[in-house]
Amino acid sequence: MSILGLERDSRPLSEAEAEIYVASVCFKTGPPGAVGVEIERIVHDISDPRRPVPVAEVQAVAAEAEGNLSGGGVITYEPGGQLELSSACGADLPSVINAARADLAVIDRSIEDAGLSFSGVALDPSRPPQRTLDHPRYAAMEAHFDRSGPAGRTMMCSTASLQVCLDAGLPGNGSGSAVQRWQRLHHLAPVLVALFANSPFRHGSPSGWQSTRQAVWLKTDPSRTSPVPASDDPPFAWARYALDASVLCIPTSRGSWEAPRGLTMRGWLRGQGPRPVTHEDLDYHLSTLFPFIRPRGFLEIRVIDTQSGADWEAAAAIATALVDDERAADAAAEACAPVSAMADPMTVAARLGLADPVLAQAGRRCAEAALDAMERLKADADTRSRVGAFLENYTARGRSPADQRIDDWRRTGLFFDPTQ
Repeated sequence: MSILGLERDSRPLSEAEAEIYVASVCFKTGPPGAVGVEIERIVHDISDPRRPVPVAEVQAVAAEAEGNLSGGGVITYEPGGQLELSSACGADLPSVINAARADLAVIDRSIEDAGLSFSGVALDPSRPPQRTLDHPRYAAMEAHFDRSGPAGRTMMCSTASLQVCLDAGLPGNGSGSAVQRWQRLHHLAPVLVALFANSPFRHGSPSGWQSTRQAVWLKTDPSRTSPVPASDDPPFAWARYALDASVLCIPTSRGSWEAPRGLTMRGWLRGQGPRPVTHEDLDYHLSTLFPFIRPRGFLEIRVIDTQSGADWEAAAAIATALVDDERAADAAAEACAPVSAMADPMTVAARLGLADPVLAQAGRRCAEAALDAMERLKADADTRSRVGAFLENYTARGRSPADQRIDDWRRTGLFFDPTQ
């Protein structure tokens, strides 16, 4: 197979070829509509929530469920034992919600029958990060991140997110274009963090952050987790970002995958690595980049905390509406303008959530616009009800889910209800 003349073989790539390739594949333009979700969840033992549950145990429990996912989803596992359901790509919001609902019902039964439960928060509230997935990729990641502190290991082993994947958009620069959707999503990202903040604990007590998960990500290797710089030419901004990012690991047929310290992809392309860069090396490198919004042909939103119970549905529906529904997207763009004028809005959103008045106003306007869009997006009654309940219980009151988790902890002494 050839893409822009670049053969998928072991032929070394030049720096110019690599930049052109990365820019060419980040946006697959066309009419938007398709939706996907990736739902990560932290696993606990119901009888002893502090016991580490290794990946092998979770895999064994989920093995039966994997063969019975009628929605077409795929189960994978994160280094600390977190389970991730990647939905089948749905033609629209109702399709992906229905498919993910069906698959989660099967998974939930398997987990519950084994005496396990999913955490109701997006960062493990008490257990230290412990990698139990034995793979050269994750060993190299761990070594890379450990050089700069504990955040990377915590990110790998103790966090869980909800990722929403949407079509890139139309060609050009006008309304509904991939360029417009990309730019608007970056302005929307802090509001999504604040709306769905759900990780207020760390080391067995409140952390002082509404989204401690996002705070951890903000401290993890900024060359691969910072937002892609604003630009009128997003594809080439992404290409420059990708080439300037550090190399996390170098796959080999044997031995360690660790990359030389300080090596960037651009440096590797210029001959500073252990061998020439191949097309496969570049593709693998792209899979190790984790900015707020990641272009993978489609747009992957990576800033939302995993939610408790069925609240994932409200989060996925709201995020989708604020990008895919024209009226809601226009309303969100207007609502987010004051947020974009803030100094470091992402840190403010992670720390304060909707306690910040600017974010509270923007979040309320966005959630109301999303609820108004549910009928236009043909969402079913359950989805509409869950979006409405989320708005009423949290957003309209200037609260994030993290506020409810704190209230529950103060009342019961529990970080989450392990029986739910």
